[in-house]
Amino acid sequence: MSYANLEQSENGYLLDTSDWSEDIAGEIAAVEDLAPLNARQWDVINFLRDEYFSNNQHQPNERAMVKAMSEKWGEKFSTKGLYELFPMQPSKQAAKIAGLPETKRKGGY
Repeated sequence: MSYANLEQSENGYLLDTSDWSEDIAGEIAAVEDLAPLNARQWDVINFLRDEYFSNNQHQPNERAMVKAMSEKWGEKFSTKGLYELFPMQPSKQAAKIAGLPETKRKGGY
């Protein structure tokens, strides 16, 4: 099954989280002009998926994403760095690639 054949919201988010796979993520990333995904982008995507499925469908904001990646990578990571990985509002763009539902909040802090 390809991304184009999966049920999506009007903004391109998967309607069924179980439709997601790493291949589908790659297809969504291509639509978002982010393919191929690099290791740091995968770290963010996997963090978002883990938070969503392990923490009562919690979708972290950008501040929480920066903090988690700083800890994971053992370096001071910034919001600017997050936008370099996901230029179109990281909390939304990364969540879309991660196959998560669209969040209605604004994203930042």
